[in-house]
Amino acid sequence: MADEVKINPFLEIGSTGLTRFGGWIYEEWLKDLQGQKAIKIYKEMRDSDPVIGAILFAIKMLIRQASWRVEAGGNTRQDEEAKEFLESCMKDMSHSWHDLITEILSMLVFGWSYHELVFKRRNGDSRDPAQKSKYTDGRIGWRKIPIRAQETFYQWVFDEEDGGIKALKQMPPPDYRIREIPIEKSLLFRTESRKGSPEGVSILRTAYRAWYFKKNIEEIEGIGIERDLAGLPVAYVPLELLNPNATTEQKAVLSLIQRLVTNIRRDETEGVVFPAEELPDGRKTGYKLSLLSTGGRRQFDTTDIIERYDKRIAMTVLADFILLGQDKVGSYALASSKTNMFSLAIGAILDSIQEVFNTYAVPRLFALNSFQGLSGLPVLVHGDVESPDLKELGDYISSLAGAGFNIIDDEVENYLRQVASLPQKPKEGLGKRLYLPARIKQSVDDDRQEFIKAVRELREAVRKAMEV
Repeated sequence: MADEVKINPFLEIGSTGLTRFGGWIYEEWLKDLQGQKAIKIYKEMRDSDPVIGAILFAIKMLIRQASWRVEAGGNTRQDEEAKEFLESCMKDMSHSWHDLITEILSMLVFGWSYHELVFKRRNGDSRDPAQKSKYTDGRIGWRKIPIRAQETFYQWVFDEEDGGIKALKQMPPPDYRIREIPIEKSLLFRTESRKGSPEGVSILRTAYRAWYFKKNIEEIEGIGIERDLAGLPVAYVPLELLNPNATTEQKAVLSLIQRLVTNIRRDETEGVVFPAEELPDGRKTGYKLSLLSTGGRRQFDTTDIIERYDKRIAMTVLADFILLGQDKVGSYALASSKTNMFSLAIGAILDSIQEVFNTYAVPRLFALNSFQGLSGLPVLVHGDVESPDLKELGDYISSLAGAGFNIIDDEVENYLRQVASLPQKPKEGLGKRLYLPARIKQSVDDDRQEFIKAVRELREAVRKAMEV
């Protein structure tokens, strides 16, 4: 019997296949969207296009209004102290938590956002920024988590053994000195991960083609409106001016006329002074004043074309609801459905941000502080992007009560308080039950198993209804 080949389960054999050379990544097939060129184009898209600007503004405002809270890793006194410590760190930075979230959202435009973790010793009102804090417990907290702007990107530093990210090199103003920021003291946020690429994918990537054509059509449209002439301005010149052997004076006259034609504009200085025409019998026409008029409606309606590209741009990020009603088309039900999808997408963005904090930022913070007897590290949890429809929620609860489910546990009660923006139930009140009025009074304690079965069946029915 042949000897079995032993494989080391801890050895990494394959590779993600990320296309890179040195510190630069070449996964993007369009050269204009590679490296620094991509950063400049995405920045132009963000800053100059009104539809893209509206989409990004909507995303930012929805995410900024989502609340953040800390949940303890267990039920012990030490777990509660760790939770309170993490909450205090969020409020004790040189910038606000919402400003940090806004900076992180630059990953939507560029695909990634790189932030450096800067710590401090919490020694009260010190003049030293590395020790200045609202607290005097001597613990180590976050001083700030500033962005390292995408425009300052120079190159990535990869681990040649496993292909992982080791650091980011940037070349920021004003000195433009290359700085290397290791990943161990940084947070890398990405819209998504492809082949482990640190650059992610911009949410504007699939909108680029529509934006490119729209931009060029708008420029052509602007030129046409500015000129507002009968088609293309044309100047007729004597044939000798076009002769390759024309004299210097003739070439100068031709150049002057060419500049005159190309510089025609509809503004406060518009007007053309041109030599009088000569009739076939040799007589001069003398003084003549005429008015050039427009050529009427063009064959293509640029408004419809631009609106089509606007819709495609909004469609790429599920935000086409912002255009509903502008063309007098679209129902409330359609708008509600589209905004729900948009909210789900934003919730996924918040989930990715939350995951980075809980996977890297929180463990690194607690590694620098001593907390004994923790059941687990506290975690950051984001709130909902949209508030639930309380009428629908009330109907749902009434349906439960009408079916005889008149007792709700503490966890559900706190959830109902949260979605209604009510204070959480005091800890000393936990363990009590919240009784809701019900048409049918029955005791679920007599047959708890049947109660649990009924709740599970109801949840399954609701899930199937939502899928439909």
